[in-house]
Amino acid sequence: VFVLTRAEGCAKGSGRSIEAYHMFHALVEVKDLLLKFGGHPMAAGFSLEEADVGEFRRRLNENAADKLTPDDFIPRVWIDVAMPFEYISEELICDLERLEPFGQGNEKPQFAQKNLRIRSLRALGRNNNAVRMTVVTEQGRPMEAMVFTEADKFVEEAKNSRSMDVIYYPDINEYNGNRTLQIVVRAYKLHA
Repeated sequence: VFVLTRAEGCAKGSGRSIEAYHMFHALVEVKDLLLKFGGHPMAAGFSLEEADVGEFRRRLNENAADKLTPDDFIPRVWIDVAMPFEYISEELICDLERLEPFGQGNEKPQFAQKNLRIRSLRALGRNNNAVRMTVVTEQGRPMEAMVFTEADKFVEEAKNSRSMDVIYYPDINEYNGNRTLQIVVRAYKLHA
């Protein structure tokens, strides 16, 4: 996505990208239209004459059509490792906290677990945007889990599911002086 604005007789813009589209290389391909530009694979900034905006758009779209496929637009979720719940401990969570601060270039670790059975669940939150549940592994290990999503919709879908796969990070829930291990679900797939 490129967003442009009028500024001092020219158009200035910035862009954000998907992994499959190298934004800086895309601007290099149309550099003859640009007054100045810079960036990296996932973001860029530039300026150009307002009269060149149409040609800029046409050439970027034409070049992208030659390089991108429909598969490039399928969102991908990356995990660090498939990690069974048996490895989750307060010590591990403390070790992960030492890696903070998390952000671009130092993403929060993500783990995966498949074939979880949902034992119980309930919607939470003033805005109906959270679900607390207990999930159980195939080996019978239970774990508390939080999902931040449209709660009513999730609860209805989960009631009709036999299992779920999750991408999560481990956390400690502190409530009324009690500390319990839990996972925070970042992505999930329900199986009917």
